[in-house]
Amino acid sequence: MAEGEELQTFTSIMDALVRISTSMKNMERELICPVCKEMYKQPLALPCMHHVCHVCASEILVQHGYICCDPSSEPTSPASTPATRSPRMGRRVIPKPDRLDRLLKSGFGTYPGRKRGAVHPQTVSFPCPACQRDVDLGERGLGSLFRNLTLERIVERYRQTINISTAIMCQFCKPPQLEATKGCTECKSSFCNECFKLYHPWGTQKAQHEPTPPTLTFRPKGLMCPEHKEEVTHYCKTCQRLVCQLCRVRRAHASHKVTPVLSAYQALREKLTKSLAYILSSQDTVQLQIAELEEVVKHTEVNGSQAKEEVSQLIRGLCTVLEEKQAALLQAIQESQQERLASLHHQVQEHRAMLENSGMVGYVQEVLKETDHPCFVQAAKQLHSRIARATASLQSFRPAATSSFSRFQLDLSREVKLLTDLTFIKAPEAPVIDTQRTYAYDQIFLCWRLPQHSPPAWHFTVEYRKSDTKAKALKLWQRREEVRGTSALVEYLDTDSVYVLRVKGCNKAGFGEYSEDIYLHTPPAPVLNFFLDNRWGFSRERLAISKDQRAVRSVPGLPMLFAAERLMTSCHLSIDLLIGDVAVTQGRSYWACCVDPSSYLVKVGVGLESKLQEWFQVPQDVVSPRYDPDSGHDSGAEDATVDTPPPYAFLTIGMGKILLSHGSALTSRDPSGCTIPLPPRIGICLDYERGKVTFYDAVSFRGLWECGVDCSGPVCPAFCFIGGGALQLQELVASKQERKVTIGGLSKLD
Repeated sequence: MAEGEELQTFTSIMDALVRISTSMKNMERELICPVCKEMYKQPLALPCMHHVCHVCASEILVQHGYICCDPSSEPTSPASTPATRSPRMGRRVIPKPDRLDRLLKSGFGTYPGRKRGAVHPQTVSFPCPACQRDVDLGERGLGSLFRNLTLERIVERYRQTINISTAIMCQFCKPPQLEATKGCTECKSSFCNECFKLYHPWGTQKAQHEPTPPTLTFRPKGLMCPEHKEEVTHYCKTCQRLVCQLCRVRRAHASHKVTPVLSAYQALREKLTKSLAYILSSQDTVQLQIAELEEVVKHTEVNGSQAKEEVSQLIRGLCTVLEEKQAALLQAIQESQQERLASLHHQVQEHRAMLENSGMVGYVQEVLKETDHPCFVQAAKQLHSRIARATASLQSFRPAATSSFSRFQLDLSREVKLLTDLTFIKAPEAPVIDTQRTYAYDQIFLCWRLPQHSPPAWHFTVEYRKSDTKAKALKLWQRREEVRGTSALVEYLDTDSVYVLRVKGCNKAGFGEYSEDIYLHTPPAPVLNFFLDNRWGFSRERLAISKDQRAVRSVPGLPMLFAAERLMTSCHLSIDLLIGDVAVTQGRSYWACCVDPSSYLVKVGVGLESKLQEWFQVPQDVVSPRYDPDSGHDSGAEDATVDTPPPYAFLTIGMGKILLSHGSALTSRDPSGCTIPLPPRIGICLDYERGKVTFYDAVSFRGLWECGVDCSGPVCPAFCFIGGGALQLQELVASKQERKVTIGGLSKLD
């Protein structure tokens, strides 16, 4: 039993040692200088939050043409003695004394990191080896950087933990040197016992130096300001830099937020502790993410190899097509060449036959010797045709075929450009929402387009969600994939809500970027679908209704012209009334219409069906007591008591303006009304139970005017015209002919 417990204890100890060793080995990555690949020695903190050894930074600046002071120039520093000097310092290129004197005499400063040949002060640019960016060190160069003492202490503790620290020898012993047993921060040296007593005699000021453990890197007791050599006491939040008292009162930090270093220490320590605690408590999540990343690495390797194989296969196919095309073109040239050569050879033979010593000439000469007339005619008839052809060929000589093959030349400029531009396909760019055609009514009609030079998209993905500022968590996106075309409908939406929508395209290269989010406000109530009623007794001479019964135009005609001449004689001008074919008897209803900005006078609103019928029976006119041009709105309230709501209410529109009264009561006769520009669409919302009607800007859903109306019976949409004008009801989104896809009941995004 005892042996088992001892074995278990030994095993646990070994496991702990293995974990400590692994942890320390992993931490070693944070302690390696990116330049020399060794542990940091006198690390400097760069403005980009990276670190580099002081010697390495000096070497980098020297390589880039800067002159740097020796970072270990103290005569009593261990790093300056031959026994402990870094081997890298022996390889540094030190400027020659005569050249250095010449540069200093020419006005060169003494700050480390000053550019060679620069007379005027300039900033030093340091190429950070970690982030590969040029870091501005200011005019002081390396002299403006802080030494990271905390990192030095961690490096020293790490060396002691893994037992790789070398023996430190006394710097003042004569050979053979003894091992150092004490160090002095003030003298910046390590001593054996005898040398420490010798260089710190009793009765002198050095005797008050406190001994420390021997070390190769002597650090100051506190972090000192590199410019003023004062201890830092504050932290500038604006510059994110430690400052001393002198730095604090400088003009450079006059308007900055400066806090005591203790406050910065506490705040940063608390943040770091919380972040570390969160990371340690999320180890399972980290392991899962590592496993996911490893899986992604495997897929990347496989997909990369597959992509290379596909490209190679396509290029081989292209080469095969080119080879086949080359063979076909060469075959065409070969056939043309053979045909031409055959014609030319035949022509050469014909011309050779016309030579003096040729067979045809001799044969003709022999035929001419024939004296028998019938025989001569028989032989010369066939021979004459040959001689005639030869004579014609001789007189109008022309080669039977041309030697030029110019028509077999290829123009490969387009193909070369295509091959030069041959590259991997790109995903579509972010679509642009067409705000002029996109709107919300009974449904949302969303329209978009791709930028001009964007790669084509095979299909689109439309996403939307309800925007609720009061909700703590955002709603999940709802999505519809593989949307064909450049428009879509979104249905099954809540009324009086704001929805945010976005679109992205997709092709063989994958999905592109999302478009900018667009916010659309749905109507405050369900949309009422109705048509203009053409059955009631409106003036057909002055009102023209479209075939679809959604638009109407008022044509004043001659009666208005005649009335204009007799206007001073109290001539009556009729008001043309038109109503909808649907009456509201309950709930809330909303509809919208567009009024032509050039209309002279148009009124939109609602009214009791019974009162409107009376209006048709007794037409109203502009000089009727019922109409008051100063009120801005027609309510018919003159026939009712003060407490009774009016039977109808209209919003007055004319000459591209809306006339609004300051008072919300319909009986108000305040003549000092105001006008606002006419929006593209006017919205009307009727609340039947409350007896209220509200007029909106149907684009922004900004309330324009609200009033009461008598809802004791059916209430109809109504429209009035005085003079020329035009009006069109808003078309339902569901009835649009350019409908591409309907989105509804969509699955939520993961």
